[in-house]
Amino acid sequence: MKQRLFSVRQQLLPGGTRFPSGFRVPLLVGSAAVMGALFFFLPLLGLVVQVPWEHVWEEATAPEIRTALRLSLVTSLSATAFSFLFGVPLAWVQARGSFRGRSLLRGLTTFPIVFPPVVGGVALLSAFGRNGLVGEWIYEIFDIRLSFTLAGAVLSATFVSMPFMVTTMEGAFRSLDTRCEEAARTLGASPWTVFWRVTLPMVRPSLVAGGVLVWGRALGEFGATITFAGNFPGRTQTLPLAVFLALQSRPETALVLSFFLLLISFAVMIGLRRRFLEVL
Repeated sequence: MKQRLFSVRQQLLPGGTRFPSGFRVPLLVGSAAVMGALFFFLPLLGLVVQVPWEHVWEEATAPEIRTALRLSLVTSLSATAFSFLFGVPLAWVQARGSFRGRSLLRGLTTFPIVFPPVVGGVALLSAFGRNGLVGEWIYEIFDIRLSFTLAGAVLSATFVSMPFMVTTMEGAFRSLDTRCEEAARTLGASPWTVFWRVTLPMVRPSLVAGGVLVWGRALGEFGATITFAGNFPGRTQTLPLAVFLALQSRPETALVLSFFLLLISFAVMIGLRRRFLEVL
């Protein structure tokens, strides 16, 4: 038996990801895999089947839905821009910097990925709310309130989506061959020139992939937004919040909006797999 297992391992391709043509999946493993696949497939199929196709255009072009779509685009694109502006430098510092507390910083920047978004909304209220740690000073000095405003929706989307940019770019910076950067420095290029003209162009595919991930995550943000920015139609009600509200009184509208968000998520997945992350 051991010799047969060894021969199977020897026949694997260099990548180790394909088995010989005679390989058979054990029945129990295959059955469990089929059940796992159906668990993901059936809800999506049910959504597509239940969509009221005869009313799709009418529901999708309703004024409140167009407003929610506009707010979703504003918040998601703004969150993506802020993630490029602050997340990329943060990822570079975490990947290249050597300082005490780097592991703690990395943990803090990935926290929003693992804890519930509602908790993120409560944390944002505690920090940037009108009576929050920083929000009180912002309100008193600049007369600016972040909570329950469009700015709060942008802040919520940025908080939950920027970690995807940071983790993507940190991995790209760590795996980057530094010889081109060193050559540029020996030719007299400043650190900023090296970063802008050499480093960033070399990680452009990861930049695009990180941006798409951030945009998709920000577009579907719900928990932190409803907690910190509220669900006010025309002000902070994005598409996911509109789905939640419509589900209580207009299930057909909720199905149409859910299908629309499903199409966007599918497009993001295809783009990441076929163009930006071909190694998947």
